[in-house]
Amino acid sequence: MSALHPDLAQMSVDKVLAALGHPIRLAVVRTLAAHGETYCGAIDTGASPSTMTTHWRILRESGVTSQRLDGRRHYMSLRRDDLDALCPGLLDAVLAAPTGDLSR
Repeated sequence: MSALHPDLAQMSVDKVLAALGHPIRLAVVRTLAAHGETYCGAIDTGASPSTMTTHWRILRESGVTSQRLDGRRHYMSLRRDDLDALCPGLLDAVLAAPTGDLSR
């Protein structure tokens, strides 16, 4: 992977759990799980673009997602294989859990 994306050996369960622990980031992960690779601007959480930039970075740096640039658009996808290798069943358990309120 690149400097922006940790490889599997650099990923840790504590960073992944911290990234998944915020309701907005969890909503992003649920969207990616349901729809696959998605243009970042198409994921509407109601948060400001500057706030979302921080969430995208946390997801990317923890190893939960990968991003690629196509022109001026950033596309995001889940790193499901790496997450399953790091902690089998974690992502499926998180995705199966009841959804929370994004207004926090």
